[in-house]
Amino acid sequence: MDINCGTYLLRYTASAVKQGKVQEEDIDRALFNLFSVQLRLGLFDGDPTKKQFGKLGPQDICTKEHRELALEAARQGIVLLKNDNRFLPLKEESVSSLAIIGPAANDTSKLGGGYSGIPCNPKSMFDGHHAYIKKISYSTGCLDIACNSDVGFKEAVRTARKADIVVVVAGLDLTQETEDHDRTSLLLPGRQMDLISSITRVCKKPLVLILMGGGPLDVSFAKEDPRIASILWVGYPGEMGGKAAAEVIFGKINPGGRLPVTWYPESFTKVPMGDMNMRANLSRGYPGRTYRFYTGKVVYGFGHGLSYSDYSYKFLSVPDKISLARSFVDVGTNKSSAYARKDGLDYVSVNQVESCNALRFYIQISVLNKGDMDGSHVVMLFSRAGARIRGAPQKQLIGFKRIHTESYKATEVSILVNPCKHLSTVNDLGVRILSLGPHVFMLEGVDHIIFIER
Repeated sequence: MDINCGTYLLRYTASAVKQGKVQEEDIDRALFNLFSVQLRLGLFDGDPTKKQFGKLGPQDICTKEHRELALEAARQGIVLLKNDNRFLPLKEESVSSLAIIGPAANDTSKLGGGYSGIPCNPKSMFDGHHAYIKKISYSTGCLDIACNSDVGFKEAVRTARKADIVVVVAGLDLTQETEDHDRTSLLLPGRQMDLISSITRVCKKPLVLILMGGGPLDVSFAKEDPRIASILWVGYPGEMGGKAAAEVIFGKINPGGRLPVTWYPESFTKVPMGDMNMRANLSRGYPGRTYRFYTGKVVYGFGHGLSYSDYSYKFLSVPDKISLARSFVDVGTNKSSAYARKDGLDYVSVNQVESCNALRFYIQISVLNKGDMDGSHVVMLFSRAGARIRGAPQKQLIGFKRIHTESYKATEVSILVNPCKHLSTVNDLGVRILSLGPHVFMLEGVDHIIFIER
């Protein structure tokens, strides 16, 4: 790396050079990069304000274009986790009154995550929804995100009882998760769960739950509760987050976000944090980590995300087999091939493939939007080995693309596949191998088998 924000390099670089762990040319390269940037900024050559970036300021940040970018980022990041009986989107004309409840309901300071800049004109969840429903009220319920007290619960219940539709904003903020601060539980902080349950008992209709925060949450209670119709995860949506959330709830935007991480149940907190093994080991009760190897139950899985439209997929162009005949280099018996014969499987080390680039190909996919709303949609292509390989992942992501889809129309998308990278795995000997035989490409609801042969 070229720079360190702390004192680590200051304390240890000289010693690392003496031990031969760092070469002086590495330091020279880092210094060259650093000073090149400083020269471009004009720090050593006259007046920096006369250079290309010298007059950048708030007026350049708070432009219409940048606010539109912030809004689009918030829109794309929203994930619809649950939507029973297509409760969302709401129709403005059918909602007589709306209540926003939660410690982040009308607090714009909760919208930004760690290292956020100063927002220009942030829109809270209350602000965003007020643009659609004029008869709107809010209550914090909890005094803060930590929610260690039930002070405010009664007011929240009264507010919810009067409203036609209730939206609860819960989850996390930087008091719960930030650099140098770990959570010890995956449940909602404090008494947030109690607050939500109190509100569901008095709502005229099932409520909408908006979850904030950057990490996974065990909200199994909400997932299984029929009185909670819809759940949206907005992350830290930024200054335009309130507007984006309201656009999704009232159907101005068709949600297309996907979860970037697996949401584990609370029981996962019993897994030792220092155990860095990815693969599961059931003999010692270890469930593994990440969507590739985790064998336990999930609250919501990696890549989960609903839409107001239903989608179907079709493989348009994908090979049935790949031959390594022109790309394979026989390097003789090694650990990989010996292990293959012992296992009864057939595979080659990726190091034995002379030209991985020559094996690359594109998969063409047709995506049909079967709903009556246009919308963006994220296509995710996974693969898994057709034969049993010890230590292989259950599935792995090859690639993803966000596309714009039109109602009742098909949209085509292509994803590049590099077999050496996307269809290989590391076996128990630490060798990256490419299994010969069947591999399965997986989309939602449709699979395609491809064979790799020598």
